[in-house]
Amino acid sequence: MLDFGSLLLATALSGACLSGTLVAIWLTARQSRFVLTMAVGILLLVTHVIAFWLYGRDASPWLGPAMLALLVAGFFVVFAAADQYIERGWSKPAALPIAAIIALTVVVTAFGLDGIGFIIAYSAVTGILIMTATAFWTCKDVDRRVLAPVSLLTGSSAISFALCAFVIIQQKQWTLGSVPHNWAEDVNTVVVVACMTALGALTISFHHLRTQSRLTEETLTDPLTGLMNRRALNSLHGDTSFGQHMALAMVDLDHFKRTNDVFGHAVGDRVLQRFADVVRRYANDDVEVFRLGGEEFAIVMSGMSALEAYEILRKVGASFGAEVVGTKLGPLRSTVSVGVCFGDGEMRTVEQMLLGADAALYAAKRAGRNRVATAETADSEGYREPELLFA
Repeated sequence: MLDFGSLLLATALSGACLSGTLVAIWLTARQSRFVLTMAVGILLLVTHVIAFWLYGRDASPWLGPAMLALLVAGFFVVFAAADQYIERGWSKPAALPIAAIIALTVVVTAFGLDGIGFIIAYSAVTGILIMTATAFWTCKDVDRRVLAPVSLLTGSSAISFALCAFVIIQQKQWTLGSVPHNWAEDVNTVVVVACMTALGALTISFHHLRTQSRLTEETLTDPLTGLMNRRALNSLHGDTSFGQHMALAMVDLDHFKRTNDVFGHAVGDRVLQRFADVVRRYANDDVEVFRLGGEEFAIVMSGMSALEAYEILRKVGASFGAEVVGTKLGPLRSTVSVGVCFGDGEMRTVEQMLLGADAALYAAKRAGRNRVATAETADSEGYREPELLFA
């Protein structure tokens, strides 16, 4: 059987190894700053555990304040790591109050009232852990199945530290002269060991989840415009049945080859980016925009009538036509041609919608460009003659 001191040293060794592992992970992916911050927080807690063990053997006047300062600072840095991951911005405004609490703890403990110092430190850690649990639980961008164990662990740790503070107050141990020895401390040790280990493991999991998410995002995103690409269109709508109140429009920048030839490809890229900026203004849950390649884009519209779809396309065409791109040869204006295909009761596939929209796009070009045309026949309910977009 391990005694209490051996358990503390084993915890310190495990935490040190975990901290080293996190640093190694960060060295291979330095954009994940929260991993390094978590490693620093765990290392501070490891140092606290060692100081706690030493204080139990020899309660020197300088070791007590340092030990309690390390405890509060370590958990706050862990909280800061969580805040970096979920991007809530809670850690910065909390830094100054935590620094004041650490200073108060150090002063009180240095004057010999180490019991009160423990109470203040335990209360501060309880508050920090409650903030950590709340920050994770209220985060909407992370899977609840991942958030639940984090919130449970941090919440349990908060309760264990609160119990430790409560027992010291109940026993009126304002001056201890050593580490506290009571049932709450025993429970706290077990809970904190589990919490530190699990938080380290979950940090690694969070890193992998974020890395996977970024890789997926890069795979499905056009690097020049930031819009979704053709792969994203097939991924999102490969199995979609385009029925009524759905439409797919293909958009082509007019005379784009001439733009590249006359003004240069750098200007052409700026024109593409400007169009992406314009069309992004109208993107939402019902309007998705994709760059298919070159100067071709696709717009998928859901839950709207043909009239509403036409209105969006007119706004996009008019807004882009009003854009001016400065060049060495003078101001440059560009227009777009649009072909739109509407879903129907036959529940068309995305391939059928693209073919229909492509045919309508060529009809818009034949009509003089800078127009929106429909893939429907003249006797169809959704059909309109090619309409001018920008005058």
